Amino acid sequence: MKLKELRSKTWFKILSNKYVLLGLIFAIWMFFLDSNSWFIHHELNQEINELKENKEYYQKEISRDKAIIGTLGDSIELEKFARQKYYMKRPNEEIYIIEYDTVD
Repeated sequence: MKLKELRSKTWFKILSNKYVLLGLIFAIWMFFLDSNSWFIHHELNQEINELKENKEYYQKEISRDKAIIGTLGDSIELEKFARQKYYMKRPNEEIYIIEYDTVD
């Protein structure tokens, strides 16, 4: 294909326009190479989504812990929690921990 034939094509005329070329270069620069590029925004959006999921998880954990703290207002429940969770015992008591083997 010769240069004259190529220059007569409409797509070549459009792409060889200096404003179109500058626009394309600017778009490529902003999309890929700039410090505020689309890729950086995409990574930041993913990080924001992960942080929102973590926030929801921790809010659920906080509400669950508040419910547990609410039940521990009674001394009997507090003693039960300490015995189950931390294996505490009264004086003159012995604790036997029984672990079951799980068969796969």
